[in-house]
Amino acid sequence: MKMKNAQILNSNRDFLRLYRKGKSAVSPCLVTYVRRNGSKSYRRIGITASKKVGGAVQRNRAKRLIRAAWQEVEPSAPYGWDFIFVARSRTTKAKMPEVRFAMAAHLKKLTAPPEKKP
Repeated sequence: MKMKNAQILNSNRDFLRLYRKGKSAVSPCLVTYVRRNGSKSYRRIGITASKKVGGAVQRNRAKRLIRAAWQEVEPSAPYGWDFIFVARSRTTKAKMPEVRFAMAAHLKKLTAPPEKKP
């Protein structure tokens, strides 16, 4: 499935960089990692599900849910960022609106500019 304006993160090096140096947010059904990528013209996305989520069928369902949620949230996502979405065991039992709500909340929280102190 092709993402509209997002490039796909494939390299292990990129995933490890986001895990180590990126900011993260956690909800019961989703973990999100973000980091600026140095470009203002594109955003990159990676989706992963470990074997803790379940068998192949459950992992693929979780990734499909995350992809569907991303398609709805993508227009409001800022350019110039890398995103990794990690499925959790509760993702397979979640409905798409729950995943979409968690994803939108994470993106709003993690990509917002830092507040300036007076």
